[in-house]
Amino acid sequence: MNNSVLILDFGSQYTQLIARRVRELNIYCEIHPYNHLPENIGDFSAVILSGSPFSVRNEEAPHPDLSQIRGKKPLLGVCYGAQYLAHFSGGEVAPSNIREYGRANLSFIKNDEVFFKDIPQDSQMWMSHSDTIKQLPNGGVRLASTKDVENAAYRIEGETTYAIQFHPEVYHSTHGKQLLANFLIEIAGIQPSWTPDNFVEMTIKNLKEQVGNEQVVLGLSGGVDSTVAAVLLNKAIGNQLHCIFVNNGLLRKNEFENVLKQYEGMGLNVKGVDASERFLQALKEVSDPEEKRKIIGRVFVEVFDDESHKVENAKWLGQGTIYPDVIESISVKGPSATIKSHHNVGGLPDFMKLKVVEPLRMLFKDEVRRVGKSLGIDDELLGRHPFPGPGLAIRILGDITAEKVAMLQEVDAIFINGLKQHGLYDKVWQAGAILLPVNSVGVMGDERTYEKCVALRAVESTDGMTADWVHLPYDFLQKISNEIINKVKGVNRVVYDISSKPPATIEWE
Repeated sequence: MNNSVLILDFGSQYTQLIARRVRELNIYCEIHPYNHLPENIGDFSAVILSGSPFSVRNEEAPHPDLSQIRGKKPLLGVCYGAQYLAHFSGGEVAPSNIREYGRANLSFIKNDEVFFKDIPQDSQMWMSHSDTIKQLPNGGVRLASTKDVENAAYRIEGETTYAIQFHPEVYHSTHGKQLLANFLIEIAGIQPSWTPDNFVEMTIKNLKEQVGNEQVVLGLSGGVDSTVAAVLLNKAIGNQLHCIFVNNGLLRKNEFENVLKQYEGMGLNVKGVDASERFLQALKEVSDPEEKRKIIGRVFVEVFDDESHKVENAKWLGQGTIYPDVIESISVKGPSATIKSHHNVGGLPDFMKLKVVEPLRMLFKDEVRRVGKSLGIDDELLGRHPFPGPGLAIRILGDITAEKVAMLQEVDAIFINGLKQHGLYDKVWQAGAILLPVNSVGVMGDERTYEKCVALRAVESTDGMTADWVHLPYDFLQKISNEIINKVKGVNRVVYDISSKPPATIEWE
């Protein structure tokens, strides 16, 4: 835990971004709820207090116990964190005359401050608060101002405590990463040693100790996370790892056969199980999206449990859980209430009686890909778009039939192959097609048709938390539309989804 940073989460929408920026500096960090401090707090080298949707003047505002941190460790308060340090240490926080939100430029920086090393005076920063610090806390020294915010940054004499009323973690703060580097490396003295190679070396060593001579079963999905987790485990324990790749009948066209070959070529011990009929039968006449997810999850567990019992002395379940899953599944009273539960986090049925091993649970998605590259995994596999666990079931709106699955597989294949052929696949974070539960009138030759409509979806993102629709070229969309309508029987209309997340989600169900 040496050279690591503790981020206390007060419910800010930007908390994960703080962690991502710190990791980009090759410094390990962990996010913990403000009211659930880790027991090993002494092992962290610095602490960052996040922003919050609350006002420090509110009676229900987060009020952490900082007695183990304040004055004992380098401490950085961001936005709410800065106001908290001021409000409870002799300063004054009051409502701002104007809501301070959006871009702002520094108009004053105190000379010879390491905190602002290599940051120009007119540097752009991102503000997001309705309160402002009117008076600095006891021992406070003003370090920076903007036109509207006098106390944009300060430090406290006699401590390595710094505070800022802007958000260095967002891209709009042009020198935000430099500011974090100044605090963590120059002031806190942390060595930037968190690299993919170091992670691989440390994780393989830990996995050997954790698993010992026992057997591990792992469900492969064809995606990046489960693949990287499998390769890490394989390097640690070899043939003690038993991978199971289940075909739920809702995969992309030919994906079961193609991915199985790819895995076997990687030297993994993989068994393919075709349970298509079992899944489709269980989904018969079911239209509700949540019900579909529950049925698919239940049947997968049943199939996986059947197969895992065939592995003698299996004691562990390997999973590709990643850090956003863990963060989102932590329930915190107040600001960080559970966003959603994840099947990868705490979702193991009691009857399976397996211990869980999750080698990627502290990594973000982009870090998983970098670790995969360090492990020598093929770029094509690492660059694969995310694909939902329930597969095409949540891209077929309404009930599921084998005919609808086959239709959507053809549409999806034309779209994805087209993206690859036109050099657009790697510019898109996730793409797919949705079969809509509506028919529309069309004309083919001299005949009137009344057939299905499909929607194409392509988004750009870094982690799926937010996403923008991709401006695919019109001539490409025209070509793909024509090809789908001409080649896929039963489809006579194609539309393109131009919704961003939020307010829409990436998937339609």
